[in-house]
Amino acid sequence: MTRDTLFLLKEDFPDGPGLPYYCPDCAQVTGVLSYFPKIRHHLDIRYVDFPRPRREIVELIGPDHQGCPVLILAKAPPMDALGFVTGQVNNLSFISGAKAITQYWAHIYGVSRPH
Repeated sequence: MTRDTLFLLKEDFPDGPGLPYYCPDCAQVTGVLSYFPKIRHHLDIRYVDFPRPRREIVELIGPDHQGCPVLILAKAPPMDALGFVTGQVNNLSFISGAKAITQYWAHIYGVSRPH
């Protein structure tokens, strides 16, 4: 990996009867990327289906960490950003959840942070 990889759920997924769903955390991250498009240039953004197992994520960080959104870092984070990391598997650090991901981006890229 040369860039951080961001996994988001595809929109309009079924989960039982009724209207389809979207992931609120994934929508929040997508919104932040629209506020700060310069971040997109540093990411490999991949959209995955809702049903598990989510093969692409499992191959990188295992079946216990396939929730979305998840940002898998291409290289070890700087020491002052270690507090944003939520896990490490197979020598890959990752950050799970919209708030943690967007706080990390604020720290790394100098954009606004979530309030």
